[in-house]
Amino acid sequence: MIGLLDHPTTGKVFIDGTDTTNLTDDKISTFRNKKLGFIFQFSNLLTDLTVLENVLLPRQIAGTNHSAEKDARELLKAVGIEDQMNKRANKISGGQAQRVAIARGLINHPSIVLADEPTGNLDSVTSATIVDLMKSMAKNLNQTFIIVTHDRQHFGDVDRVITIKDGKAFDENQPSKMEVLV
Repeated sequence: MIGLLDHPTTGKVFIDGTDTTNLTDDKISTFRNKKLGFIFQFSNLLTDLTVLENVLLPRQIAGTNHSAEKDARELLKAVGIEDQMNKRANKISGGQAQRVAIARGLINHPSIVLADEPTGNLDSVTSATIVDLMKSMAKNLNQTFIIVTHDRQHFGDVDRVITIKDGKAFDENQPSKMEVLV
């Protein structure tokens, strides 16, 4: 629901103060591109584009090209692959592709970032760098990161952990209650 990829059958979905429930598909697409960042488990890069072009794509779609290339270069540097920016996406490794996907998900400075196993294809050192970047952005840019992961080592000290077990969601910050959230 929060990714606006599905419509609620009842209730409303508010994101960043906006009721998204009755938006048209076009307005949902625009809202999603500007307010939400997606980091998929599989990078889904466009192989005919360069690394830099893949990162810039959401910004170009949003029509906000001001400082886009500078921002993209900074993100590529932050994820440690600025030296790969002119390579075609099909010429980089899986771990590098994942870092491109992370930069692409962050390029529009979204209010909320939805990340599915963002460190799944990365070595432990790079994973730690990416987690530190996400924590820094959450703190300094007031972004919310919703991360689905099995990597408890790197994400163990986040603000809140929700665990899904047997189809039910539990708040780990209140283990004595183990309240069902959904």
